[in-house]
Amino acid sequence: MTTASFDTNTVTRQSLAHGPLGTALLDIERAHRGLTDFHAAHRKLAVSGPLIDGNHANLFLGAPAMAYVLHMAAAGSDRYAGALHTLDAAVAAHTRRRLAAAHTRIDQGHYTSFAEYDLFRGLTGIGALLLRRQPDSPELRRVLEYLVRLTEPVAGPDEQPRPGWWVGHAPASNKAATPGGHANAGLAHGITGPLALLALAKRRGVTVRGHAEAMRRILRWLDRIRQSDHHGTRWPRWVSLAGPAPSHVAAPSWCYGTPGIVRAQQLAAIVLADNDRKRMAERALLYCLADTRQLDLLVGRGLCHGVGGLIRTVQRVAEDADQLHAVKALNDWLQRSPERFLAAETPQASGFLEGTAGASLAFQIAEPDSSPATDWDACLLLT
Repeated sequence: MTTASFDTNTVTRQSLAHGPLGTALLDIERAHRGLTDFHAAHRKLAVSGPLIDGNHANLFLGAPAMAYVLHMAAAGSDRYAGALHTLDAAVAAHTRRRLAAAHTRIDQGHYTSFAEYDLFRGLTGIGALLLRRQPDSPELRRVLEYLVRLTEPVAGPDEQPRPGWWVGHAPASNKAATPGGHANAGLAHGITGPLALLALAKRRGVTVRGHAEAMRRILRWLDRIRQSDHHGTRWPRWVSLAGPAPSHVAAPSWCYGTPGIVRAQQLAAIVLADNDRKRMAERALLYCLADTRQLDLLVGRGLCHGVGGLIRTVQRVAEDADQLHAVKALNDWLQRSPERFLAAETPQASGFLEGTAGASLAFQIAEPDSSPATDWDACLLLT
């Protein structure tokens, strides 16, 4: 089933973000809604080849990615039962290896990395899969225990405390932006990914020692870096030794922007019964949606950086909002979103994260009187 070496074509075939595994999610959603059958999805899944399950495997690549897609296809049935049983064992073993390396790194006092902990490549993504596939497993509890430990401060070379998720490298988008490393706030690569996973696990009754305090530790850090003015509330993408990232107007994307950070805080506020924070988070999103300076920066339809991701995030926030004015405002925006979506550039690629498949999933579900048949956005930590 697995392979230790792989080339670019193998990676593409096994990519949830950019390859057929991701585009199969659209086919699966359509099949569950009775719009087509499962043959289209099955054809895409059949060409993946021997699955990657070594150190490079993650929620968006290889065996874990395949497990996620097959889980969505099965949707509680016995479809793909044999393959899922095999994949569950492979993912559990993979998780144990990753956790052993992470705890060794912490014991040695080194900084973490995106590849260790984040949603795309790290243990947060693996935890999101386990929460769906194996919620009662010891591996999920161990991932949550690791995330609790990740929130504990670490000492830098100058012996000054740093957040436990401080990475020694720069954000991928700007190699020279953070000399000395940084603490990232985004949902895709930053600490709001672990925050969302901890909240979602607690919402499903899965908790570990220190669970709530770890969430509060993250929230206190977000409060310290929060920025507010007459345009509303927002958070910098990261904090480095030089301070917060420049506070220029940024795109309201799912992966790095206010919407994703808001959703993580809303989920945390729900499970911590923190009504004040919940109201603050929902207001922050409303201000974001009213700021055309931000919205105009979303030029594409994709999930990660485009209008598609914003639409799906707004819909998830609206589902859990309980202030009548917030619910109405969010739903009113969703009713207007097709116009903005159609005005955005169509992706050139066909993939899930930045391509037409993900954009189509977000847009179809945003249509009036439409609801998803699967929680395809669980891999985005929105639910």
